[in-house]
Amino acid sequence: MFGIPGKSPVILTAPAVAQIRKLMQRDGRYGLKIGVKKGGCAGMEYTMDYVDTAEAADEVVEQDGARVLIAPMAQMFLFGTEIDYETSLLESGFRFRNPNVVDACGCGESIKFKELDELEAERAAQG
Repeated sequence: MFGIPGKSPVILTAPAVAQIRKLMQRDGRYGLKIGVKKGGCAGMEYTMDYVDTAEAADEVVEQDGARVLIAPMAQMFLFGTEIDYETSLLESGFRFRNPNVVDACGCGESIKFKELDELEAERAAQG
C-alpha cells in the first residue's frame, strides 16, 4: 500500500458515487476496478472494469453504496485523485482529476505521471 493510513486513496464525488452505485445495482457487480496501463500518446491510460470480486492486493474504497477497487500497480499513481462523473450535451463519463499527472494528450485519453521516485518521496513526506 502506498497510501496514508486512515485516508482514502481516491475521492469520489456525489455524481460518481451515484453512477457507480447505479451500474453496480443494474449489473449485479461487486464494484468498479480502476487501473493504469501503458499506452496512448502520453504513455499511460486509465482502465475501468466492473468486477465480481476483489483480489487480495486491491485497495477497496467504499462510499455510500459505491465500491471502487484500485489495482495494485495503480495505487501509487492514483493516490489523491478525485473521480467525478460528468454529463454534457455531447458526452458523459468518468473524469479523473489526478495531482500526479504531469502531461496529457489532446484527446484526454492518455496521461503521463510524475516519476516514480518523485511519487514515493511525496508519499513519504505526507505521512
